[in-house]
Amino acid sequence: MTRPQQPRNLRNVAIIAHVDHGKTTLVDQLLKQSGMFRAGELDKLAGGQHGLIMDSNPIERERGITILSKNCAVTYSRPNGEQFRINIVDTPGHADFGGEVERVLRMADGCLLLVDSAEGPMPQTRFVLSKALECGLKPLVVVNKCDRPDGRPGEIINEVFDLLVELGAEDLALDFPVIYAAGRDGWASTDWKKRTENMRDLFEAIVEHVPDASGDPEAPLQMLITTLDYSEYVGRIGIGRVYNGVIKRNTTFAVLDRNGQRRNAKAAKLMAFSGLGRVEVDEVAAGDLCAVIGVENIDIGDTLADPTDPKPLPPVKVDEPTLTMIFRVNDSPFAGQEGQYVTSRQIRDRLLKECEHNVALKVEFGAGDEFQVSGRGLLHLGILIENMRREGFELSVGKPKVITKEIHHTLHEPIEYLVVDAPNQHVGAVMELVGTRGGILETMEPRGESLTHMEFEIASRGLIGLRSRLLTATQGEAIMHHAFERYAPVQGELPGRGQGVLISLDAGAATAHSIEAMAERGVMFIEPQDKVYAGMIIGEHNRDNDLVVNITRAKQLTNFREATKEAFVRLKTPRKMTLEQCLEYIEDDELVEITPTSVRVRKRLLDESQRKKAERAARDKAAAATA
Repeated sequence: MTRPQQPRNLRNVAIIAHVDHGKTTLVDQLLKQSGMFRAGELDKLAGGQHGLIMDSNPIERERGITILSKNCAVTYSRPNGEQFRINIVDTPGHADFGGEVERVLRMADGCLLLVDSAEGPMPQTRFVLSKALECGLKPLVVVNKCDRPDGRPGEIINEVFDLLVELGAEDLALDFPVIYAAGRDGWASTDWKKRTENMRDLFEAIVEHVPDASGDPEAPLQMLITTLDYSEYVGRIGIGRVYNGVIKRNTTFAVLDRNGQRRNAKAAKLMAFSGLGRVEVDEVAAGDLCAVIGVENIDIGDTLADPTDPKPLPPVKVDEPTLTMIFRVNDSPFAGQEGQYVTSRQIRDRLLKECEHNVALKVEFGAGDEFQVSGRGLLHLGILIENMRREGFELSVGKPKVITKEIHHTLHEPIEYLVVDAPNQHVGAVMELVGTRGGILETMEPRGESLTHMEFEIASRGLIGLRSRLLTATQGEAIMHHAFERYAPVQGELPGRGQGVLISLDAGAATAHSIEAMAERGVMFIEPQDKVYAGMIIGEHNRDNDLVVNITRAKQLTNFREATKEAFVRLKTPRKMTLEQCLEYIEDDELVEITPTSVRVRKRLLDESQRKKAERAARDKAAAATA
């Protein structure tokens, strides 16, 4: 006879939201107010009073975004002494990291949907909420940043309701509880007009509205691996949720992979989550989350099951990549000067290692030194490249291209839902810029006194390079977000880059004299004394053709000097582009050269005569095709 399952006061909750709506800040406050840490201890872990504990990755701290999902656990004590253990999963908000979101939602029984009190639901809000509803999670809506002077909490709730209806939520999900909060100030309340002193109302809402962790500890073991960690000492670490049964240390279980293959294994260690860290335990029961150490080749989507009654759980489903680019060995004249890992074998091994835990990434290893790498978006691939360069890799990458697919014998491409918030005086420029790239305006409405909110449908290829041009057209004031919507038939060609580029004729150090002479020809990307090589792109031409220039020419020294000649020359500030801006900027015949200390833009063919020969061949091929 099996004894009835007792409620264990355990809650598994995922926090989902759009980028920069305050997920990580809110989690930090829940950790601080749980009473599990000494005063000042969390600030020390966060790297300062204003640091975020959950953003542990250096790139996350620099950019203020969450890239990797993270687990933590807090204990909440009610005034009557009743205690609840809450496992919290902080998820990324950007659609490019949807592979993380889709997997970790499988570990939760409920979700906190964070919405900014001024911005309301945004493209990634729609994306992450749709994933939560697919997993059957009922949202607990948290209107965050209620301390904003332009906040409009009442309208926001109506917008969230409309979004849930649009996403086809069931009646149970439409009757959602609401909490108003200001994560930065550390308060949460059931009434947005009444500010409290702590987050107790949010803790209570989690306890009341998130279901107790389900699962039968008496049933045969079933645990799904949804995330991987790695340690140099113990190798791969599988993280997931025990759905049924109990997993025990040094006890044999069956590992069922996504292909239906089975093997037996034992866990050398089991780690449960406690605060920000993990504690070693002997067993973990149904409903709880844990990390499994000591299982060779453990992978995302594996089911750990009872060897006498092995039943696999539904595998993790991940959306397909939408963007692809070429990774190749750096073959510029500066190759090997700045990086530690420069060979194709080292790049190949690093990409294979990334594929082990980055399930949204696909890599095709062809012949030669080129690799086809596909991901969910430009930011997804850009973060991978940034991590590689910080690890000491040198490589070159080609122009990002959208992945098309054939549906019913017709070529289809991904269509994105694009939102732009821009000052009223720049609305015309935004609509013209998006319109030339095939964007279709869906809705437009005012936001406050000075901003206009616009929603578009646009092909994914139309978004490549759009952000930098949008910021230029709006003097840096536009805010742009997008998320994948659907596939649709390919519609015509889109305009490419409007201007040509300035290409270095020779190798050497750029001189102030040459840069001054080029001031009328375009915008420079380099400064005096920067090292350049033949075929390197050193600026943007103000016309639509490419121009080869000598940027290393020094000023001729003579004994003749004009009396009226000024002694000092003021050069224009060069345009310094980030890695993502470089990836958006280049065309098909160009590459971005990436090293640990530099990001350069270059022509694929460095020799000018070879480029002209390739251009003639391309023109002849095009003429033959139209004949």
